[in-house]
Amino acid sequence: MKRWTLVAVAIAVAVGGIYSAKAQTAATPATPAPPAAAAAPAAPATPAVPASNYQARSADVESVDGIVAALYDVISGPAGKPRDWDRMRSLFAPEGRLMAVGARPDGSFVLRGMGVEDYIARNTKAFASVGFFEREAARTTETFGQIVHVFSTYESRHAAGDAKPFQRGINSIQLYNDGKRWWVVNVLWRAEDERLPLPDRYLSSH
Repeated sequence: MKRWTLVAVAIAVAVGGIYSAKAQTAATPATPAPPAAAAAPAAPATPAVPASNYQARSADVESVDGIVAALYDVISGPAGKPRDWDRMRSLFAPEGRLMAVGARPDGSFVLRGMGVEDYIARNTKAFASVGFFEREAARTTETFGQIVHVFSTYESRHAAGDAKPFQRGINSIQLYNDGKRWWVVNVLWRAEDERLPLPDRYLSSH
């Protein structure tokens, strides 16, 4: 299995997420077509709703514990169960990002980044056919004023009752508080592997 865990099947899972490890190829430019007759102006596109416009549950955003628990809960579920994507949108600041570190066959590493909408689009189809449950196993927290860094050890399973996780790793979660609530700013994750097992200090909370 490829080591791309938000968070299976030629895809990688981590906090989410299941994230395609396939490299994208650039499209070949098409030969320019002759000018066509002017078309009627298109109707203006409906702007995307900023993440901050989605109503958050109070319990999800009142504390660091609440928002981290909500982040794990919203991506977890059996195969075929629709996720509450509006709940996920409500957790992230409009500028929020999700990023995964993965190894290439040549031993180098690459960073794959996505916005919340990219994450949702990439994982909706996968979650329809693959069960995915992710839980926090341990946590290290650093706090300074309105910013918090949570180094969260995750365990990923295909079924909630599985005895062993199929993947573990670290979710590096950046949070900030605007005086009213907590927001997820960034989630960066890296799965453990044979060359990089989780050290003991990240297997217990402190």
